[in-house]
Amino acid sequence: MRRVCLTLPTHRACTGTITAIAEEAAYGTREFGAEVHLLILDSSPAPVLAEHRQAVAALATSPGVTVHHLDEDEQRAFLSEVTARSGASRPDRLLELMLPSRVSYGACTNRAFLIAQALGCTSVHRRDSDSRYQYADGEPVFPLHQELTYLGQRAYEVRKSAKRSKLPPGSGDRRVAVAGGSFVGEMSVDVAEIRDLDPDTYGELVGLSLPEGSPAIWRNHLIDASFRGAGNGTFDGDHATLAPISPMRVDMCNVALDHEVYRRVPLPPATDTIGTDYFLLHLTHDARLPGLQHNRHIVNFHTEERRTDAGFLAYQVRFAKFLLAKAYLNTVYARTAAAGDALLDAEGRIRASAVAGFVRDSVGLDRTDVGRRLDVIDRAYRRLGGRYTTVADTLADRRSRLLDEARDDMADFAHLMDHWEALTGASAEAGLAVTR
Repeated sequence: MRRVCLTLPTHRACTGTITAIAEEAAYGTREFGAEVHLLILDSSPAPVLAEHRQAVAALATSPGVTVHHLDEDEQRAFLSEVTARSGASRPDRLLELMLPSRVSYGACTNRAFLIAQALGCTSVHRRDSDSRYQYADGEPVFPLHQELTYLGQRAYEVRKSAKRSKLPPGSGDRRVAVAGGSFVGEMSVDVAEIRDLDPDTYGELVGLSLPEGSPAIWRNHLIDASFRGAGNGTFDGDHATLAPISPMRVDMCNVALDHEVYRRVPLPPATDTIGTDYFLLHLTHDARLPGLQHNRHIVNFHTEERRTDAGFLAYQVRFAKFLLAKAYLNTVYARTAAAGDALLDAEGRIRASAVAGFVRDSVGLDRTDVGRRLDVIDRAYRRLGGRYTTVADTLADRRSRLLDEARDDMADFAHLMDHWEALTGASAEAGLAVTR
C-alpha cells in the first residue's frame, strides 16, 4: 500500500485547519487506498497546544489514517536520536539547524521530510495553518486528489491524463517530482498595503526578489504577478499541466514532493525569513524534472496576529530578510538554471553535491552588494512613512546583524546539505512510534 505524509506545521491556533486536513487525509485513503500519515508539527505556545491536542483527540477515527501530533519536545527527542545516528561530529549544530528557537519556514518542512523518511512515506504533502479549502458542489476541493494521481509516476505514463503537457525533450521517462497548486484570496505576503500606498515603492521592493539584469517588460510582469497566486477565481473542474513547474505558479501551502527529491536536498534553515522554503521548487524546475501544476487552489487568509503592531513588524522584518537572502539565492538559481540536466545523475536523480557546491560558493558574495539592498529597503520603508518608519528604524538598528545572518544562513544551508543524506538515512533507520 502506498504510504504518504500529509503535514501541517504550525505555531498558531488552527483547530479548524486540523479538522479540515484530517478530512483530506481520510479522502486520500478512501479514494486512492493510500495509507496517510497526518503529521502535525506544533510549535504553538502551551495554551494553543492544549487546544490542538483536544482537536486531535476529537478527530473521527478513519481507517488508513494515522495521526502524529508532535510538540517541540517530541520533535527534539526524535531529531536528537537522528542526529546522533547520522555520525556527524557536531550533532548539536545540526539539531539547532533542524529545530531553531526562531521561526523557520524551511526548518519546519525539513523536520517533516525526516519524519516522513522515518515513517517510510514516499511523498510529503504540505498545507499551512492560515489556509483553507475551496468548495465545489458542497464538497471540499482537496489538492491531494491531483497529488496522489500524478506524483511519482513516469511522465510518459500520465501525459495523456493531463489537460496539457509541456515536457522538455527527453524527460518523459522521469518521474513526476512535484505537484502543486496556488491559492486564491489574500496575497501570500503582507505587501498589499504597500502596493496601495505607493505602487512605485512596491515595485522597487518586490523587484529586489527578481534576478538582476532581466528585461524591464519581463520584470514588470513578474512584479505584478508576485504573491498574488491565482487571484480570486473559483474552482471550475480539474485543469492540470504536466511540465517543470515554475515556483511562481505554486504555493508552499499547496505542494507535494516525491521522496527522491527531499531525501537528497533539504530546504534552507534560515530563521525569520519568508520564501526560502521555495528552494526545492526552483531546483526541480531548473533540473527539468516533470511536475504537475493543478488548479485545486487553496484559500489563503491572514490571521489576526499578523494584523497587530507586533505581528506587522515581525512579518515586515521577515520580508526584508527574504529580500536580502535573495541576493545569495539568486546567484545559486542562476547556476542551477545554467546547469539544467547536469543537475541530475544517470538515473535522473538530483546530484546533491553539485547543488551544495553552488550554495557554498554563494557565501563569498560581496557583502557590499547586499548592503546596497538593505539601503534600498530602508529608503523605501521611510518613504512609505507611518508604521513603516518603525520597520526602517528596526532594520537600521540590526543592520550589521542582518547582513551577517544573510551570509551565515547560506553557510548553514551548505553545512546541512553536506549532512542531509546521512540524516535522511538515519531517520529511516530510527523509525517513529505510532501515536494514533
